[in-house]
Amino acid sequence: MTQRQWFKLHGWISLPIWIVFCFVCITGTIAVVSHELTWLTNDNARAHNPNDLPAKPMAELVASLKAYDNTAQPSTIISFESYLTTGIVFSSDKVPFGVAYINQYTGEVQEINQGSTFINFMRSLHSWLLFPWQNSYSVGYYLVSAMSFVMLGALITGLVIYKRFWKALISPKIRTQQNKKTLLADLHKHTGVWSMWFLLVMSITGLWYFTQQILWHADYEITPHARLVAQSDLPMSQSAQANISLADAISIASATFENFKPTYILLPEHNRDTYKVKGSGDSIFFDNTSYQVLVNPWNGDIEQLTQPSNMGALQTIQHVMDPLHFGYIGGLWTKFIWFAFGVLLSGMSITGFMIWGSRIRQNVKEKGKPPSIVNPIEGV
Repeated sequence: MTQRQWFKLHGWISLPIWIVFCFVCITGTIAVVSHELTWLTNDNARAHNPNDLPAKPMAELVASLKAYDNTAQPSTIISFESYLTTGIVFSSDKVPFGVAYINQYTGEVQEINQGSTFINFMRSLHSWLLFPWQNSYSVGYYLVSAMSFVMLGALITGLVIYKRFWKALISPKIRTQQNKKTLLADLHKHTGVWSMWFLLVMSITGLWYFTQQILWHADYEITPHARLVAQSDLPMSQSAQANISLADAISIASATFENFKPTYILLPEHNRDTYKVKGSGDSIFFDNTSYQVLVNPWNGDIEQLTQPSNMGALQTIQHVMDPLHFGYIGGLWTKFIWFAFGVLLSGMSITGFMIWGSRIRQNVKEKGKPPSIVNPIEGV
């Protein structure tokens, strides 16, 4: 292909879906720091700990919730960063569905949220644009993950048409004293060059999400289905209470893995269900639910065990992609790095559109003259 053809391809890859692409970039950038924004904007979500107390066991937090509302039926316990409260999803006579924000250091119930949390809203808006889910798929999820093809195509074509791109790394030069078109071109090309690694990471993770959606749509199980308690383990009496408490289940899971930190716990919903204790371990490249222990509530047996060493290839990829995509692989510092480059990527999509739009306006002024394919990345 000629240089003109490459430039045309670069422009037309991005232009037709610019609004969707830019929206996905902006919402993704906000989603990266949604936990931190929640901390900034909602005092009840902050885990205040002025006396430097140790975190209470999760079973005690559940007890605090039941003391607050004696009809509460907890279903899920979610542990976030140390500076955010622990969330317990529950229902009760007063609250059909709610999330209790409980300070893990004091045991205080600081808020009952009966709507969507900001964290969930931003992740949902970014991941599937709030399109409805049906039959294991969402059109929005397909649309968002398909942006990875656009991103990868823009990266490849941009590198082809911008000769000697490494100069922007070695000796960056933004020509602020020249015209607007030159300034936009310099900003666009320098942002693209410095964000190459980030574009590649977003493209690869986005391609995985697209593949994952296809597998979900086809009812392919990436994660093995959770085992049920054997019928023979159930007591004869229908009114019998489980022998294993939540504290026991967490203790069993913690003893199974070294450096295990429970972060996501699902309580049994029926008599053949198990405690599903998920968390993080000593593998920093995996997400915080990569280690999972299914504990039998009747006898304490481990029904199922999941860890990076016994995962299949697709399951491994699934648990590695989220930390890479949302930038929490290295904690707060990598989140801020991902946020900064997310801002740059959002800005690059805007400057690219402005460059292309200025060329369209220029050719309209020239009485419908066909657009000349001058490479704006060269700033002329």
